[in-house]
Amino acid sequence: MTRPLVLACAQYAIDFLGSWSAFEHKLDRLLADALAQDASFVLLPEYFSMELASLFDETVYRSLSAQLDAMQSLLPDFIAYFSGRAKQHDLHILAGTIPVRLDDGRFVNRAHLFRPDGSHDWQDKLQMTRFEKEQWHIGAGDTIKVLDTAFGKVGVAVCYDSEFPLIVRRQVEAGARLILVPSCTDTEAGFNRVRIGSQARALENQCFVAQSPTIGEAPWSEAVDVNTGRAAIYTPVDYGYPDDGILVQGELNRPGWVVAELDLDALETVRVQGQVFNHRDWDGQLAY
Repeated sequence: MTRPLVLACAQYAIDFLGSWSAFEHKLDRLLADALAQDASFVLLPEYFSMELASLFDETVYRSLSAQLDAMQSLLPDFIAYFSGRAKQHDLHILAGTIPVRLDDGRFVNRAHLFRPDGSHDWQDKLQMTRFEKEQWHIGAGDTIKVLDTAFGKVGVAVCYDSEFPLIVRRQVEAGARLILVPSCTDTEAGFNRVRIGSQARALENQCFVAQSPTIGEAPWSEAVDVNTGRAAIYTPVDYGYPDDGILVQGELNRPGWVVAELDLDALETVRVQGQVFNHRDWDGQLAY
C-alpha cells in the first residue's frame, strides 16, 4: 500500500562546506529530520547545490563562470547520493536544482526528481531571470514536463517559472495536481513575487503548490550570497481548505522543514463541488 503523501519543504541555509563528506553529513541529518516527521516526499530549493562550490578554491567560488564548470565534476556524485538516499529511505526527493552543462556546451538550471525505485527524471527551468541570463549565462530549458511518482503526476515550476500561468497550466492539464516550486531569492520582493505566483497558480488551477527557498547569507559565494524566504504549501481557496489558501508555512529565514500531509484525490471534489470552478472555467477567459 502506498504511503500517504507527506511533503516536507526545506528552508535551506547555505553553508560553507569545504568537503563532500560535510555535504553528505548535512543532508543526511536533514533527511533524518524529515523522516522523523513521517515525510514520504521532500522538496529542496533552487540552487541549494551551489554551496558545493565551497569544495573548490576561492578562485572558483568567487567566479560565476568557473564554478559552473567546476560543479560538473560533482554531478555524478550528486546524482548517486540522492538516488541512493531515495532508495534507502523509500523517499521521493526533488533535489532542488543544480546547473548542468548540455552536450552543446550550454548550461541549464535542472531540477532532478529521485524515486525510491532508483529511477530519476528532471525538469529544466524555462524562464530565466536577468541575473541568470545576463550575468551567469545560464540558458532556458525547452520542454514543459510532468513527472511520474507513486502519488501521481507532479509538475516542477522552478522559481521564476511559477510567475507564468501558462507553464503551470500545461502541467496541470497533463495531470499534475501538485506543483513543486524550488526557489532562490535574495530580496523579500523576489521571495514575494514567487510566493504570489505560487498562490495564484494554486487558486486558478485548484491544486497544491509547494515552495522551498534557500535562506541565510553566504558572503563567500558569488552566486548565492544573500537568500531570503519561507517555505509553504498553498491550496485552493474553497470548501475544505484554509480561507487564505495557506495550508502551512514556515517562519521567515529560519532553517528547517515545513511539513504537511496532502490528499491529491480530494482536489477533484473541490473542482466539481466548490464555491467556484477556477480549474474548469479556465478556457472562458480565452473567449474574449
